[in-house]
This record gives sequence, structure tokens and C-alpha cells, in this order.
Amino acid sequence: MKQKNIKSTLSGIFVSLMLFVLMMGSVYAAQPAVDLGTAGNFVILAKSGISTTGTTSITGNMGVSPIDSTAITGFGLIMDASDTFATSSLLTGKAYAADYTSPTPTTMTTAVSDMETAYTDAAGRTETSIVTELGAGDISGMTLSPGLYKWGTGVLINTGVTLSGSSTDVWIFQIAEDLTVGDGAIITLSGGAQAKNIFWQVGGQATLGTTSAFKGIILSQTAIAINTGATLNGRALAQTAVTLDANAVTAPDGSAASALSLAPTPTANSGGEGSAGSGGSSSGISGSGSLGSGSTGSGSSGSGSSVTKITTPVVIASASRGSTTSLEQAETKENIIARINLRTGLNISLSDDATLGAALRVHLSNGKYALIKVIPAEASVKAQAVLNAKCDERNCTVELKESNVNGEPKAVYDVKIVKKVKLLGVFNVHQNVQADVDAETGEVVTKRPWWSFLAKD
Repeated sequence: MKQKNIKSTLSGIFVSLMLFVLMMGSVYAAQPAVDLGTAGNFVILAKSGISTTGTTSITGNMGVSPIDSTAITGFGLIMDASDTFATSSLLTGKAYAADYTSPTPTTMTTAVSDMETAYTDAAGRTETSIVTELGAGDISGMTLSPGLYKWGTGVLINTGVTLSGSSTDVWIFQIAEDLTVGDGAIITLSGGAQAKNIFWQVGGQATLGTTSAFKGIILSQTAIAINTGATLNGRALAQTAVTLDANAVTAPDGSAASALSLAPTPTANSGGEGSAGSGGSSSGISGSGSLGSGSTGSGSSGSGSSVTKITTPVVIASASRGSTTSLEQAETKENIIARINLRTGLNISLSDDATLGAALRVHLSNGKYALIKVIPAEASVKAQAVLNAKCDERNCTVELKESNVNGEPKAVYDVKIVKKVKLLGVFNVHQNVQADVDAETGEVVTKRPWWSFLAKD
């Protein structure tokens, strides 16, 4: 009897150890996404030029700096009247360059700096479970779990790669030399893996072969060449140039910023005070485009249009940086939307609410709206308190998204934090914790790994 009990105990210990080893493989692979900062506002960003031939389609913003707009070729750019951006029939979004009217040059300088910081972050990541020199640089046909991978050489993908993981898992590939993707090669995502959580840090040139289908954010220290017919679901962020040839490039789902923070601070009305008029709104816009100071009126002297004035202060924060921008009383709807720097794929607009006055609202998939009554900074604080975890630029992301709650779409802040805990009171591991904060009510719903009961802070 004793011998049987001993065998049973040993068997149980063995099974537990095997489960623990398997769990540890995924625990140590957990890591925060790379913070792109304002570079995340662009689907293509380059320092020395962006060129295209053939019928290219780009969904998202693109920009160059410190080179000027003459280095954007093949797009047939049409300058906006504001001279702060340009448009193109090949571009669903806007094009920005260092020589456009202020404040665009400053915005572009910041974006490029953030791109370089993101590259350094990705290149400097170290994890206990780092995988080095996998396949001697040839990972064709492999299925890769989330984690950190590193090569001192180049990486070749001839036939494709499958990245298998959940929607919150992160992959970082540190490649010292070139990344070469073969013709027709496909990056396949399974298990809910998302392109916005995949980072390819490339020390050399990244080349996507003809008709290949690539996913993820490319952070290249040199050039990115996207060959004929290739597609990219992600971002091409290059410290030299990006070249395209009849490609489709789209920002990864849910990670595109709603707008760039380009609007200058409103100045005094240079066209005179807005005069009163019948049916007028609460502000006037001068002929020169600056804010009118009339108490009522449909406009001021000049050709400006009537817009709604903010009647109560509203504050919105940058989800990528955590900083806040105060939207002062008397700012216009146009300035508010232009100055939002919130990481979200949702459509945000301004609405007059009977209780709150002018308020920001989110358009939901059922045709209804949700008011943003909780600012991102407040949502982050609420999540940190419930999850007992600190949120900073390296370990935390905040995204405004639509979530289904009891069959109804809701606007929530998805707060994800990676924190260090002790598993079984002994092993130092990373734990992914997550909270959804309702943008209207502030209600917090937490999500933790199944093994969290074994971990202590």
C-alpha cells in the first residue's frame, strides 16, 4: 500500500512538474509591446524618402523627415489649403513632410525620434527565455510561439512562417543584418495573434518579395523594399527610405491613431470679433482661420464657417505616452479632433450633451454613441489600482476599443500591463494582466492568466 501511494505521489509530482515547465515557457515569453510613440500615427515613416510605382494602396498616414516632400515620389500629392499635409488618390490618410507649414516639421521630428527610440527599445530587449540563432537564420515553414528571438546574422523566410498565440501575445525579432522574405511567402497568424503585437527589428535592409503577404511592424535601421504585388499588414518604419511597387499597405487592426496632433493653439481673432447673427452657433471663425471672440454669431468678417464652441473643459490623454492635453473652453470641434493623440481605431467626434455640455463621443458598430466620460489617464489609474500593478511606457498599453458587454457594444479602455511576480513564491516570472475600463461609467473588469492564483506580487 505504501509503495502504491509513493508511486502515485511521484506520478503526481511528475505531471505537476511537466505542466509547470510548459507553463513557464509561455510565462517567460510574456513581454510588453514596443512603444512606438507618435511614430504609431504612421503606416509608413522614413527619413530619406518614400517612392512608389504601379497601383499602390496605402491605408493610414505616411511621412518623411528630415528630407523634404520632394522625396515622396509616385503619389501625385495634392497639397491641402492649410499647407500642413497633402493627399493622394493612392492614400487613405494624409502625407506629411518636414518642409510643410508649422507645426508639421516639429511633429515629424518627434515622430522620427520616437521611431528611433522604438528601434533601440526593440534591439535592447533581453529575456530569460530568449531564443537565439533559430534555424541558423532560416525560419521558413516554422511555427513560432510568442517571445523574443535574436540572430547575429540575417533572417530568411522563403515559404512563410506561422505565428501562433493569443491577441495579447507579443513577438519581437532582433535581426542584426537583413530580413529577406521570399516571393509568395506568407506570414500566417493563428490563435488570435495580431499584427500590431509583432515587431521586426532589422539592422540591415528588409525586403518583402513579390506577392508576399507580411504581417507586423518593421523597424529597419536602413531601407525597406516592398516588391511588386506584396502586401503588408503592419507598419514600415525606416531610418532611410521605403520603396513600393503596386502594394497594399494597411495599419494593423485597432492600432491606428485617430488623428495627428497638428493643430496650433488658437490665437486671437485677427479678422475682428464675430458679429451676432440669427441661428448662429456659440463661436465665430475669422477669415484667417483663427478663433473668433464674438459671443454669438454665425461667423466673423471673412469666409470662416460656423462651429460649436466647447462649453465645459474636456481632457483627453495620449494612450501611448500617458500625457494629457487640456482642451480649453472655447476651442473648436476642428481643433479638438486634430489634437487628439489617442491610440484607437474608433471614430471619435464631438457632441453637445445636455448634462456635460460639449463632450467627446465614440461611434459604435450598432449605430449608437458612447460618451467619453472617463479620460485615458483616469482609466489607467483605475486599472492599476485593481490589478495592483504600475503602468509605464515599457510595460503598459492603453487602447480605446469597442467591446461586447452582455450583448451590447461598449467603448472601453483596454489596459494591458506586464508585471513581475513570484510563481509559487520562488520563481520570478512575467505575468500579463489586463483590465477593461468602461469609458462612460468607469467600471473595471479584470482579466488574469489561469495560473495567477499561484503567483504573488
